[in-house]
Amino acid sequence: MAPPFEGIGASVRRTEDLRFISGRGHYTDDINRPGQLYAYIRRSDRPHARIASLDTTAAKSAPGVVAVYTSADLAAIGGLPCGWLIHNKDGSPMAEPKHPVLAEEKVRHVGDPIAVVIAETRQQAKDAAELLNIDLQDLPAVASVTDAAKPGAPLVHDSVAGNICYDWHLGDKAAVDAAFATAARVVKLDLTNNRLIPNAMEPRAALGDFDPTSGEHTLYTTSQNPHVIRLLMGAFVLQIPEHKLRVVAPDVGGGFGSKIYHYAEEAIVTWAAAQLKRPVKWTAERSESFVSDAHGRDHVTSAELALDAQGNFLALKTSTLANMGAYLSTFATSIPTYLHATLLAGVYKTPAIYAEVKAVFTNTVPVDAYRGAGRPEATFLLERLVDAAAQEAGIDRIELRRRNFIPANAFPYQTPVALQYDSGNYEVTLATALKNADWAGFPARRAEAAKRGRLRGIGVSTYVEACGIAPSAVAGALGARAGLYEVGGIRVNPTGSVTVLTGSHSHGQGHETTFAQLVADTLSIPFASVEVVHGDTAKIPFGMGTYGSRSLAVGGAALFKAMDKVIAKGKKIAAHLLEASVNDIEFKDGKFTVSGTDRSKAFGEIALTAYVPHNYPIEELEPGLEETAFYDPKNFTFPGGCHVCEVEIDPDTGAVHVVNFAAVDDVGRVINPMIVEGQVQGGVAQGIGQALLENAAYDAEGQLLSGSFMDYTMPRADDLPSFSVATENTLCTTNPLGVKGCGEVGAIGSPPAVINAVVDALRDYGVRHLDMPASAPRIWSIIQSGRAKQAAE
Repeated sequence: MAPPFEGIGASVRRTEDLRFISGRGHYTDDINRPGQLYAYIRRSDRPHARIASLDTTAAKSAPGVVAVYTSADLAAIGGLPCGWLIHNKDGSPMAEPKHPVLAEEKVRHVGDPIAVVIAETRQQAKDAAELLNIDLQDLPAVASVTDAAKPGAPLVHDSVAGNICYDWHLGDKAAVDAAFATAARVVKLDLTNNRLIPNAMEPRAALGDFDPTSGEHTLYTTSQNPHVIRLLMGAFVLQIPEHKLRVVAPDVGGGFGSKIYHYAEEAIVTWAAAQLKRPVKWTAERSESFVSDAHGRDHVTSAELALDAQGNFLALKTSTLANMGAYLSTFATSIPTYLHATLLAGVYKTPAIYAEVKAVFTNTVPVDAYRGAGRPEATFLLERLVDAAAQEAGIDRIELRRRNFIPANAFPYQTPVALQYDSGNYEVTLATALKNADWAGFPARRAEAAKRGRLRGIGVSTYVEACGIAPSAVAGALGARAGLYEVGGIRVNPTGSVTVLTGSHSHGQGHETTFAQLVADTLSIPFASVEVVHGDTAKIPFGMGTYGSRSLAVGGAALFKAMDKVIAKGKKIAAHLLEASVNDIEFKDGKFTVSGTDRSKAFGEIALTAYVPHNYPIEELEPGLEETAFYDPKNFTFPGGCHVCEVEIDPDTGAVHVVNFAAVDDVGRVINPMIVEGQVQGGVAQGIGQALLENAAYDAEGQLLSGSFMDYTMPRADDLPSFSVATENTLCTTNPLGVKGCGEVGAIGSPPAVINAVVDALRDYGVRHLDMPASAPRIWSIIQSGRAKQAAE
C-alpha cells in the first residue's frame, strides 16, 4: 500500500500539535535556570504624573529581595527604538521622544514601568514591590485621540507640539479635488476603528541569563522575531555585541502581532542578569498584560467617496487620526501610513485617492500592529463607505461593487496609492461567496425570522490586503530601519534526511508542518524525514521573523531558493558519479537521472556521497550538502476575497447572533488546505470579536476601564457559527511559489461584513452607520430609539 501523499496541497495533520495538546509544549515560562531569580515590575496606576520621589529602602530590606532598580540605575542604557521613520508633509522627520525602559521623571500611561524588584521567589518580589514608596504628582492627561489633537490639549511629551507625532499624506490631492468638483454624488462617513487588546493565550515572559566566563548574554522570550529583538536590544538599548547576545524564542502561545516588538521587560531581565550574575525571569500576569502589551487599531477617520451618475467611483479622500499611545512602539508608525493608506484602493478601480494621517500621542498604552495591521482599518473604512454609497444612490450593493471592481484582465494593476497588484479575480471570489452563503435565499430567511420576532440582516465585504512587505530597498526609502528579506537553510544529512533552518518563527501557524511539506515535495523525500528548526539566533542565520503573513511568501521562498542550490550541487555530484555532463542531469521524483536514459542516482545516494566523498569531484566541489539562501521579495503579495455574514438580532435584548458566515479567499497556491482553513477561521473569530464584542475603553483621564476579562469581552465558541471557508486562488507572480499569505485575511474581511449585516438588519430603524463594537446594549438603545420615533410619527 502506497504511503499517503504529504506534499504540496495535502491536508497533513500538524506535527507540532501532539506536543501542544499533550502538555509537552516548551514555553518561556517553562524554562528555569540554576540559581534563577524573579522580577516583578511596579507600574504606574496614574495616566500622567510626575515622579516626585521614589524610596526603595523598605523594598530592598524585604525578605528574599536581591535588588531593586529604577531609571537612575539604568541611566547608561538607551531607550526602546522605533523601527520605522515617517516624514511629515513638509519633509521633516516625525517627533520621536525617548521611550525609556523604566520611567524617567514622568509616567505617561497606566502600566508605565517605574521600578523592578528582583527576589528569590516571584511572590517575594511582588510583595516587596508593594513597599516601594512612590510619590506621583498628577498631571493633566488625555486618552482620546480626537481630544489629544485639539488645540490646548495636555501634552504627553513636553517636546512634542500639539501631541502630533507626524502629519503625513499620500496621493494626488489636486486630482482628487478635481474629481470631487465634477461628482454627481458625494458620500461621507465618520468612522471609528475601535481599540483592541491582543490577549494571546500565553502572556509575555522573558528570562535573562549571563555567563561571566564568556561574557555571553542569553534572553529567552516570547517573541515572533528573535533576530530583530537581538538587533534592537543589543545595538540600541544595551549596547551588547551581537556575537555576545543569544535570543531564544521557544514555543510561543500566539502573538497576533503583539509579540513582534521589543519590550522593556526583555531589556530589564537581560541587563539585571548581567548585574547580578544570576538568571532573572519575568512573567506577566494577565491583568498586567492589559496595560503592558501593545494595543491595536484605534483610528478615527472622516472619509468621502465621489461617484458619477452611473455609480462609478471617481475619487476617495480620507483624513485619519491614529492613536500612538504614550510612546512609539517598534513598528507603530508604519501601521496607519504604509500599511493602511496604500490599501485604500481596495478591489476597486478608483482613479484618484488622497489620504492624510495624523499620528497622535495620548496617555494610553502604546499602539502597534494587531492581526491585519492597518489593512483591517482600510477595509472597514472602504466597505462601510461602499455600502453607504449603495444605499444613498439606490444601487444594489453587489451591483455597485461589480461595477467598480478591477477586472481580472487588468493585472498587473497600478493603484493610485503606490501599490501595484500582480494578480486577482474579485468577481470569482464574490460569486462563490454569494453562492456559498445562499445570498439568493436570504429574503425567505429574513421573512421566517420576522415571524419569530427577530431582525435578520446580511452583509458583504470584498477586500484586498498586502503581505510580505517588500522589497527592502523600497521599504528603506519609505522609512523602514531594517531589511525585509528572509533566510532559509537546507541541511541535507548524510542519510538523506533534511534539517530546515528558517528565520521565520512559528507561534501557531504550523510552520513545522507546511515547511516540511514544501521541502518533502520539492526534494521528493518522506515528510517524516524533514525537521524544522527556528527561534534561536545561535542556530539559524539572521532572519526577520514572522508578521504580516510573510512566512511562506518570504520565508518559504527563501527555502525554495536554498533547495534550488542543493539540487544544483546534487546534479554536479550525480554527473560525476554517472560520468555524464551536468547539463544532461535531471532531478525528478527523488532521482538524479541522465536525460533520456534509465541511469540514475537516488537523492539519498547523492547525500551520502557528499559526506563520504570517496568518489567525488573534490577539485570542483566542497564536501557536504548544505545551502543557505536569502530572499528579498520584488513586491508585496496581495491576497483578496469576499466575506458574507448573516446575523439575527433579538430586539428585546439587542443581542446579535452570527448565524452564517461564508469566507472565500484568494491566498495563492495552498500548501496545506487544512491549515489555511484553520487560519481563516481564527481570523474570522477575531474579526467577529472586534465587530461585536471587544473594546479597549479608557475614561477621559486615561484610566483603562476594560482592564480584565470581566470588562473586556472576548468571543467564545457559542458566539461563533460553523464557518463556510473556501478558496478561489490566482497565483502570485512575484515569488517562486505562487503563494500570497493567509494568516490575516479572516481578520480583514470579516469586521465590515458583520457590521454591514447588522446595519442591514436595522434598516427599518433608519440606521445608516454603526461603529464597532455592535454590542447588545448599543443595539438595544438604537432599537428603542427607533421604536419611539416610529411611535411618535
